[in-house]
Amino acid sequence: MWIAEVGYWSVTASSMAFTLFFLFIVSLCTCTAHVPLIIWTSEGAILPTLTEPTAGEIVSGEKVVSYLQSALTTLPNRVLLFLQDKLSIEDFTVHGGVFGNKQDNVFINLESALQASTPLILPALAWPTAVSVEELFQEALGVPPLHIVPSALNQLQLDPSQPSFLVISIPYTDSVQPKELLRKNDEIIGDVLSVFKAHGVPYTAVYTGLRPSYVSHDSLTSLSPGFVGRSLLQAKPQPPVKPPVTFSNATGRPCILLWADRLNISYEKSDWIDLGPLTFNTPVSLEGSVCNETFSSLVLNYQNLNTSNQNFKSFQLIFLMRNIFFPVSARNWAVLDKLELKYDGRTATFNGSRGIFSPAEFSFSCQTVGSGQSPLLVPQSSDDNATQWNILFTEFQIQGFGVPGNFSYASDCAGFFTPGIWMGLLTSLIMVLILTYGLHMIMQLRTMDRFDDPKGPGISVPLND
Repeated sequence: MWIAEVGYWSVTASSMAFTLFFLFIVSLCTCTAHVPLIIWTSEGAILPTLTEPTAGEIVSGEKVVSYLQSALTTLPNRVLLFLQDKLSIEDFTVHGGVFGNKQDNVFINLESALQASTPLILPALAWPTAVSVEELFQEALGVPPLHIVPSALNQLQLDPSQPSFLVISIPYTDSVQPKELLRKNDEIIGDVLSVFKAHGVPYTAVYTGLRPSYVSHDSLTSLSPGFVGRSLLQAKPQPPVKPPVTFSNATGRPCILLWADRLNISYEKSDWIDLGPLTFNTPVSLEGSVCNETFSSLVLNYQNLNTSNQNFKSFQLIFLMRNIFFPVSARNWAVLDKLELKYDGRTATFNGSRGIFSPAEFSFSCQTVGSGQSPLLVPQSSDDNATQWNILFTEFQIQGFGVPGNFSYASDCAGFFTPGIWMGLLTSLIMVLILTYGLHMIMQLRTMDRFDDPKGPGISVPLND
């Protein structure tokens, strides 16, 4: 039996119009090959204050999960996912009742639900994320999804004390007029919400789509593999950017971030092994990682790591960072104190404090971090195992303190006087020297004080005996 206390909390229509107006403005800056996502709650449940994405930001799956996890800390753990086959931001701006005629509004039930809550609107959700949004929510809630039809809600019995994940699939076909189809889908949303309201059941609702319903020609050229035709400066589709490794503290807030294009290691001059696919493409175990205000340790655990001449049953890559106050600069600095490689009971330790550091509120970024030429990772003199390893990380970025959610401003390892700057300064110096020499030669020119007249007598210079 469903038992819940339902309160009432409403937002004025002007605030709702402002929210959708912000959604419309942001949509002008985003590519149409993305889908929107809306999160709202039932009456009486207040959505916690969440940081809205910046204008033009494409929200990734990890950020959507972080939004949902933050919301479920205070909201009902009964999630309703209205999953439409196709949905774009234009469906709201063209067929909504905020910018046009109120009589032509097709989202009457949806806007009524949003007015009774504090909705979170994400205008641009990454297309690959939208396809896997059901799997992301399942992992965040820890319960399998239950696909239902609106007509079967009255017979459904759920335990209010246990989390539940209900998925209501909404069709979208190109053969039907979008306006009429969206009006019917809005009625489906209204029927589902009315059933929960009648039973007094609190919920957290999400409305999104699997793919966009409006895709521009430019989006087709870059996203459709079978597109054939001419386009100006056509570029090959780029693979999606892999998310960083994120470790969260006990409260669920991210405290350590790590990203790299490649994590190459080599044992005893063997072939390079890239740990990147094992770290970013598949979830890597972070067991043993800790973080606080003064110390952070990120532990990446691997199993059965094979090199060309060795097989390691267990392998750990450990980043040890400290937050240190330096009186000279009068500020705190985040320092990568050590990098440890633990394998089959042995440990190889590299010192990174000489070159891997940044202000505590910034992240550290470097194009290459390694133990080869111009190393930033130096084997400890007392550690013989470290000399057996070679390390080369490319496009490396890490942050262990003051993580706001994503990476903070990056402090790059490159010095100010790069080779390009030195070449420019040297060329400018040569040009200045040439100009100075030329001016000096011009200033040394002297004119004759007497001139020979060809029509008159010649100038005679008497010579004294």
